[in-house]
Order: sequence, then structure tokens, then C-alpha cells
Amino acid sequence: MQVYKVGGAVRDRLLGLPVTDVDRVVVGATTEEMLAKGFRPVGADFPVFLHPKTGEEYALARTERKSGRGYGGFTFYASPEVTLEEDLIRRDLTINAMAEDDQLNLTDPYHGQRDLEARILRHVSPAFAEDPLRVLRVARFAARYAGLGFTVADETMGLMRQLSESGELQALTAERSWKEISRALMEDHPQVFIQVLRDCGALKELMPEVDALFGVPQPETHHPEIDTGLHTLSVLEQSALLKQPLTVRWACLLHDLGKGLTPEEEWPRHIAHEHTGLKLIKAVNERFKAPKDCQELALLVGQYHTHGHRALELKASTLLELLQSFDIYRRPQRFEEFIAACEMDARGRKGLEQRSYPQADYLRGAAKAARAVAVQPLLEQGFKGPELGEALKRERLKALKAYKEAATA
Repeated sequence: MQVYKVGGAVRDRLLGLPVTDVDRVVVGATTEEMLAKGFRPVGADFPVFLHPKTGEEYALARTERKSGRGYGGFTFYASPEVTLEEDLIRRDLTINAMAEDDQLNLTDPYHGQRDLEARILRHVSPAFAEDPLRVLRVARFAARYAGLGFTVADETMGLMRQLSESGELQALTAERSWKEISRALMEDHPQVFIQVLRDCGALKELMPEVDALFGVPQPETHHPEIDTGLHTLSVLEQSALLKQPLTVRWACLLHDLGKGLTPEEEWPRHIAHEHTGLKLIKAVNERFKAPKDCQELALLVGQYHTHGHRALELKASTLLELLQSFDIYRRPQRFEEFIAACEMDARGRKGLEQRSYPQADYLRGAAKAARAVAVQPLLEQGFKGPELGEALKRERLKALKAYKEAATA
């Protein structure tokens, strides 16, 4: 029985990066032997065990065979006869198919270390094309390591293209897809994830609404980059540079979907794209079963981001409607995330990445003014029920008029 560290732990140590997750593979052992040593079984599809003291995962060396469609369409075989090399060959990329023992002796049958040094993401074997989830995984690794200069090997991109064209991506569950998408969006270069998916034809299959934005022009006066797809990538890039949370990054990706529906004869203008895009944002949200907070913010940003940009020009009544839409009294954080998404949208334009965004502080001040209106004096005046709501609205409107007058004087 021999135990090896495998995958990311080996890869990141060789790259000089912090090692967070440690996976171990056990060669030459049976389930009975693992149980006898006190390991607790947790794997439903194949034998994975938790160490009796550390709780870390140990998996028996195994092989796999394609038996159906999608990520789950595999039959696994684990036995003491399965070698370390046989276990490693079923992995996705050569840089993830290395192992080391406790003395840091490296086992690298598929030249992962060479590809690490060459900064190449390359598939281990032709079996790569059997698992559609690997398209998303490779794009995610490209996003993670883009800052180190990693690119996808041409032949691997070819297999990803083959998978995209096969229809296999449609067999992925919403849960598995969202897990990869959400992790990729939180990498340092999430725009690379979207670009790689587009390059291999997967974006058209998974998010045709986003793919449709490429090649759609916008007015150059507001968008020096012109192309809506490139603008979306830039907005996503800004959201990562400024360390925004997942909710904001998801909203940044989907905020302009309505521009993909604008008839060509109306280009480069996109009148009412905020409203036409809502059904598309809703469709993408539902397709991947995005968490509720991500869904809500994406829809609100899609509908109101141009309000954010025009904040200083808005009438007090329109400003009040905007604040009410976000329920700023009970959900202040959501409005703060909206402001952040608007700022990313403003910065995600060629040559304007460092622009100031005075609308942010103006909107925060407006929210503060509206929240400062006290309910108690209205109760003391005898207002209640719907009348109280109307009186509160009048007082908040009055407060916003005073705020606007002072802020824009």
C-alpha cells in the first residue's frame, strides 16, 4: 500500500503557489484494508475515504470508462492492481497528472512538469474528450493561471471544440456547470474564462446570450472599444481587479444582454436594452440555477445600470423609485453591490479604466438621505396603514429634493 499526493497539491507546489487542497491516492489497497485502518468511507461512486485523525480525503487508485452522456456517464473500477500511472492517465491536464510521495519524489509519466515550465494547459489523453465538464475546467484553469502566462495547447483546444460541437455540453447538470462557472468568475482573470469558452465554441452552447454580444457595435463616444462583447470582458476584468464578490461579477457578465437583441438597422444605438435584456438575464439565471442573490442583483443591474450612470441627472422622484426598487431600507448591501457593478461598467471601457465615478458617492448620499427620514413623527401625527406609506414616501421625496439641490449646487 503506497500513498501519493496528486493533482493540484503537486502542481501548485511546483509553481511556488500556496497549497490549499491536498488530494491523495492510495495504490495497492482494498476497501477492507482501508476500513481496517480506521478510514471512513464517503465515496458513493468510487472508494474515497476520510483519514481517521486528519479528516483528509484518500481515494483508491482507479480507472474509468465512458458509459453514458455527460459528466456522470462513467463507470469506475478500483482495485489493488490499478497502478499509479493508470490512475493519473484518467485526469484532465498533464499539470494535474503528477504525483509525489512523502519524500517529494515526483512521478510524472505524462510530462506535466515540462508543460508547467512551458506554461501550457494540455490534455493527458484522448479520453479528455469523453467528459464535457473538462471544457469548463480547462477554461477555469486558463483564468486562474493567465497571470503566469499559461495558454491552452492547440490540440487541447481542438478537443474542446469537438466536445462543444458534439452536444455533450447540454448533458451537464445546472449544478455542475454553476460550480465551475462561479469558481471561474472568482479567479483573477475571469474574462479569460469567457474568452476561452468562446474560442472553442462552448460559449455559444452554454450562454448564447453572452456569445451574441460579440460583433455588436456601441456608440464610440461612450464605448471606445465599440464591440459589446469586448466591453463585457473588460467589465468582468475590472470586477476582478477591484476584488468584487460573485454577485457583482455575475451581474457584470449579464448586464448588457439586451444589446444582443437590437436589430442591426438600429446599431450602434441600443434603445431600451435595459428592459429587453431582462428576459435573457432571467433565462441564464434559471439555466444555471444561480443563487438567489446572484439572480436578483443581475436583474436589477440589467434594468437600472443606466440609471446609475445618469444618477446626477435623475429627478428626485426617479431617484426615489430607484431606491425603492432596491429596498435600501432592509437590503442596504444589495444597493452597494449595484453601485459597484455600475462603476465596473463605467470603467470597463477602452482607455477609461481609471476614470472617477462620482455617481457612486452621490447614490450613497441619496440612500442615506432617504433612510434618515424618521417614521415616528408620522405615527405621532396619526398616519397608519397605506396612508403612512404615502406620507413616508412624500417625506423621503422631500428629503431627496433637498439632497439633490445641495449636492448639485
